[in-house]
Amino acid sequence: MHVPSLIAQKRDGHPLSAPEIQFLISGLTDDSIPSYQISALAMAIYFQGMSAEEQWDLTKAMRDSGDVLNFGPPASRPPVVDKHSTGGIGDKTSLVLAPLLACDGLWVPMISGRGLGSTGGTLDKLESIPGFQVHLDRPAMLRQIHAIGVFMAGQTPQLCPADRKLYALRDVTGTVPSIPLITASIMSKKLAEGLDRLVLDVKFGSGAFMRTRPQAEALAQALADVGTLGGVAVRALLNPMSETIGHSAGNALEVREAVDCLQGRGPHDLESLVLDLAAAVSPTPRAVHAARLRDGSAWAKFQALTAAQHGDPAALETLGRSTGTAPTIADFRSDRSATLLAFDAGIIGEVVLNLGAGRQRATDLVDHRVGLDHIARCGTPLKSGDLLCRIHAASPTAAAAAATYLRQALVFA
Repeated sequence: MHVPSLIAQKRDGHPLSAPEIQFLISGLTDDSIPSYQISALAMAIYFQGMSAEEQWDLTKAMRDSGDVLNFGPPASRPPVVDKHSTGGIGDKTSLVLAPLLACDGLWVPMISGRGLGSTGGTLDKLESIPGFQVHLDRPAMLRQIHAIGVFMAGQTPQLCPADRKLYALRDVTGTVPSIPLITASIMSKKLAEGLDRLVLDVKFGSGAFMRTRPQAEALAQALADVGTLGGVAVRALLNPMSETIGHSAGNALEVREAVDCLQGRGPHDLESLVLDLAAAVSPTPRAVHAARLRDGSAWAKFQALTAAQHGDPAALETLGRSTGTAPTIADFRSDRSATLLAFDAGIIGEVVLNLGAGRQRATDLVDHRVGLDHIARCGTPLKSGDLLCRIHAASPTAAAAAATYLRQALVFA
């Protein structure tokens, strides 16, 4: 096949066949097709889009570029389930949902990512737990699933290598916000987990990748269509991301809040979202899931998960309180008496990123200690001097800069 002709074919709005897509992805994976040609193809897809069949063919080719987890025939094992979020500020739901679903007798092979930009990553949160190891090879993943029903780990070099290479090119060529490419990236990894069921938490709003509900609906439909073609039962939930989930944003602080939720005393919005997601992949009544967040079952499972991946379960009780705290903790207070109409999640995400909790480039180091907590909810009536949040920073200078930027996030009645 002639690569320039295939690029031109997509550039001119014509579909690519399954063999043509397989040829291109194979060339990406083994480096036989130069990166500049793959980048040109990505740009053609960005402008011309892809049909549902093309998106499935692209996803399948990327899934099959590496290892696929195989847990055996459905009759010989529990259902295999997972969740994917399109990203949000303060989104620590995976930390609560994975052990909760494992309490239901389900197998939960949760392969997660790192944060990039203002959206936090589950792996960064887990690595704020002393000793927690997110790098598991395929045999270790299978052993842990059989032992405790859940693992939370990063993508191995052998899992969807085409996705890693393509995303690296998209990130530097302005082709990240393409629904076909987003769909193939997400679903290739999820289908490689050998899932039976998947719930999608698709965010929209100021703190989300998709800013409007119609954009989120289009992405949700594309993801669900590909999942169905891949033999996975997919449910997509659309959720607004105009304010943070819970009251914290930042790695150790979010783990602390997830622990609160696992112990039955977490924020209402976080618990409600977790229960919505659990109900989408489990037939167990919602009240039973809620009870497991209060009777110690989910908390015990998360402790077992932490120990299995070499983390220190004892540190979970003190993380963000006396363990892993930032050098500077400063109150950020209201300068007026009014009702808080908005505390913009997008700006909060940028503030947390600037404090050092995230990365602007994949090679950036992350400070797990920094972030915000006690974040006020929209609709809260305030008096002058009331607390809007606390800033956890590496220095007083960084805290002051964060406070200045946070003023732009506020809308009062």
